[in-house]
Amino acid sequence: MYYYLIIALQGYCIYHLWKHRNNYYWVFLILFLPLVGCIIYLYTQVFSKKDVERIQNELITVINPTKKVRDLEEQLQFADTFQNRVNLADGYLEIKDYSNAIVHYEHSLDDSFEEDFYVIEQLIISYFETDNFQKVVLCAEKINEEVGFKGSRAQFFYGLALDKIGKTIEAEEQLLKIDQRYSFYNERLILAKFLKNHNKEAKASEILKDIQEESQHMTKANKKIYSLTISEVERLLNEQ
Repeated sequence: MYYYLIIALQGYCIYHLWKHRNNYYWVFLILFLPLVGCIIYLYTQVFSKKDVERIQNELITVINPTKKVRDLEEQLQFADTFQNRVNLADGYLEIKDYSNAIVHYEHSLDDSFEEDFYVIEQLIISYFETDNFQKVVLCAEKINEEVGFKGSRAQFFYGLALDKIGKTIEAEEQLLKIDQRYSFYNERLILAKFLKNHNKEAKASEILKDIQEESQHMTKANKKIYSLTISEVERLLNEQ
């Protein structure tokens, strides 16, 4: 398998070299130092500097997720702007430090940006993850007339928060807006479970069957991403 991968990599590099009329001496490096030569060629001739920096940053984030936050903190110290503070809050949200994310999202909502849709949407997610359901509802009511709110994850969390505080009818109304074909698979699974728990088996079954049918048309990548969701859908359908 390794041998065929190297051959394929060499073939791609030579094709790229021919197509872009790069210097012929690369052929010798690619053929006589297969793996090393291909890596050097890709790094210097295929990937742009911007691509390389992006890949490096992504790798660093995976290895040391707090580094990104520290860099964002330094940016905010250098220039305390609305965007820098929101970027830092997003960084905290990304590493699931919801408390710090909330602090910076709230701080960014000053007089000039107190109705900023994006920040309020992010606050809804952060409040929900910290079980502050009343604040989720308060935030959602500030933006629930906005076009971008309809069928969004913020509306989904709003619905879940309403259920948590005992407003089941209102919760169902909001959650049903997320039932959109070929999207929101995880959210629709949760919606089906919500309906099942509230004795609405027929509607729950309909949503589960829709997800099952849609999964047959997923790309391989999406099947991998949503494999646990699809397995859970299959399990629930088999229990009926």
